[in-house]
Amino acid sequence: MRTIRRTMLYIVLTLTALALTACSNTNTTQESGTEASVAGTKGEPATRVVKDAFGEVTIPVEPKNMLVLSPSYAENMIEIGVIPNAVTLVKEIEPEYRPKLFNEHQVKMIQVEQYEDNFELLIEESPDLIIAQGAAIDAKKYEALSKIAPTVAVDAGITIEEYVPALGKLFGKEKEAELALQKYIDKIGDTKQKLHNSIGDAKILVIRVEQKQYRVLGQEKDSPGSDMLYHKLGLNIPTKLKDNHDWFTPISLEVLPELDADYIFVEQRQMQNYSSEQSMKDLESSPLWQGMNAVKKGQVYPLKTADFVDGEGLVGYPLFMDYLVEKLVK
Repeated sequence: MRTIRRTMLYIVLTLTALALTACSNTNTTQESGTEASVAGTKGEPATRVVKDAFGEVTIPVEPKNMLVLSPSYAENMIEIGVIPNAVTLVKEIEPEYRPKLFNEHQVKMIQVEQYEDNFELLIEESPDLIIAQGAAIDAKKYEALSKIAPTVAVDAGITIEEYVPALGKLFGKEKEAELALQKYIDKIGDTKQKLHNSIGDAKILVIRVEQKQYRVLGQEKDSPGSDMLYHKLGLNIPTKLKDNHDWFTPISLEVLPELDADYIFVEQRQMQNYSSEQSMKDLESSPLWQGMNAVKKGQVYPLKTADFVDGEGLVGYPLFMDYLVEKLVK
């Protein structure tokens, strides 16, 4: 009798220990790391918790209608193997390649007004996840977006090297992000070598033609265009602008003769409901412009805002580098 009791007691203790071990393993799996997966209840999708620029947010494990508020983010997500369902964009300022890329991957393009928020339009899309640039939205806008759908304000800097790894981590595509970024870095190295072999220490000027003024590109680090030209590719800026570390600085046409530019790229500013046609005509008819060495030698090339500012991305910037090589490498 004692033997039977002992055997039964042993079985009970063994089963209890196994049950406690199973509970312990479950808790460890859910609580470890920076993300915690939460199994959905019957009929509800599974979710996970991620950290963004404003704290923690619970998002679907497998979103069915993901909306991205940044075209450059959407472009780079595609390049690492994450296809959003929709993206907001301003048609007038998008580079030509990007709508083609979105159409190819069946990403719905939602046209919005430049510099305006239209939350009603976003509500109509019924997203179950919104992806935004953490550096581009404030707490008030984040709160408004979060009322529409779970919103991730990606906590990363403004450069490709900063936010592509962050997107890779968010979607479990770290390796893909690393490979895509390395390909981009290799492209920069190859382009830099070609340009320096061709033009050496030649000075490159970028002049922006706006509706009521002219501006020149400076050497501000991490900003579109200036970072690529003067930092990553190591090209030289005209002597008078060497201490200019702003992004763009207004100038008068009277300054043009003082700029020792060997090559000039002219950006006729693109914006929604905007025209700089008259300013462009005034520039081209100016004797001061016509007297510049680069102009007299025919070493002046057009540059679209869409291509070197709005086209910042793993697809767009290699195309921009190809354009530089096309114009400067003889």
